[in-house]
Amino acid sequence: MAKFDHHLHTSRHSPDSIIDPNVLAVRGRAAGLDGLVITEHDHQWSAEELEEINAGLVDFVILSGVEVSAFEGHFLVYGLPDLTDVRPGMRVRELLKVVRRRGAAIVAAHPYRWDQDFDSIVAENGASFDGIEMVSNNVTPQTRAKAERLLSRLPMGRTGSSDAHQAEVVGCYHTEFPGTIRTMADFVTAVRSGKGIPRHAGGDLMAAGPLD
Repeated sequence: MAKFDHHLHTSRHSPDSIIDPNVLAVRGRAAGLDGLVITEHDHQWSAEELEEINAGLVDFVILSGVEVSAFEGHFLVYGLPDLTDVRPGMRVRELLKVVRRRGAAIVAAHPYRWDQDFDSIVAENGASFDGIEMVSNNVTPQTRAKAERLLSRLPMGRTGSSDAHQAEVVGCYHTEFPGTIRTMADFVTAVRSGKGIPRHAGGDLMAAGPLD
């Protein structure tokens, strides 16, 4: 099994985060994880940056996706070679086209947050998301309950991540995937399988509540 926190931000490219990227591996290992996926707001780390941050790491990997600020809300996208066709404010239906054309994966970040009408998004686009973020530091018990009701009737995967903007939050929630993940291609395959299991690390940082 591979345990990944795959929604978090750093001070390098997300102005609202205070996480120094250099502490990520230490924080991730302390939470019992096998890896992390950085998802800056509308920015994706370069191959050179990832090579630098992974230098010297053994049995731990740091990857990069992106949190896209679409017109209807925020969506985590993994596996895009670049952001040429992605822009803030784009419609979800257009983002989904890019994701499928590029063979990437997409997860709805903190659905129903800020009174988002996520039911209408699904009604318009179908069960098109590879995963729904059921728990994170920015998911409440109320929005989690709405997500659980949606997932009880539609075939989409469940994920959990920290949505960390502070180092101590990293790994509070994460997703456990079958198999081994060492590359972004591995991670995309894992997310698209729909077999991820949301987990929590325990302690006080469980804004959405505990998991079995």
